[in-house]
Amino acid sequence: MVHRAVCPGSFDPITMGHVDIFRRAAQQFDEMVVLVTGNPNKPSGLFSISERVELAEKAVADLPNVTVDWWGGLLVDYTTKHDIGVIVKGLRSALDYEYEVPMAQMNRSLSGVDTMFFMTNPKYGHVSSTLCKEVIKYGGDIHDVLPPDVEEAIQKKLSG
Repeated sequence: MVHRAVCPGSFDPITMGHVDIFRRAAQQFDEMVVLVTGNPNKPSGLFSISERVELAEKAVADLPNVTVDWWGGLLVDYTTKHDIGVIVKGLRSALDYEYEVPMAQMNRSLSGVDTMFFMTNPKYGHVSSTLCKEVIKYGGDIHDVLPPDVEEAIQKKLSG
């Protein structure tokens, strides 16, 4: 039996906190999908869906059992279609827990898929995609919390 998991998110942009969760979760499963979520026909955020997928692929290129995909519908429809039994989510704080638990319970009730929570490495506990964009926008240096390709892509986007 192949144990497959999916780690969904908007990843706008992907951070080292995300990558840390991917690395740790990939050790627990035969196959893992990093799933960029959103509607490609409704651009929002800094990066398009295709740009997010490309940046995610670069960030996980050294993880042989990890692939990247995108999805614009219900997560449980993706897990059912692709025979995935576990959703992986990272938790930074109690606020994340309060948000994620009802979603995990709903996903379980809709399709039977389980959710596995990974606690964020404390060195990334303060990191969010939104904060990273803000810090870079105002000239701050956050190279230690973004994959190099992501930092470069953000700087290009924000400079014009």
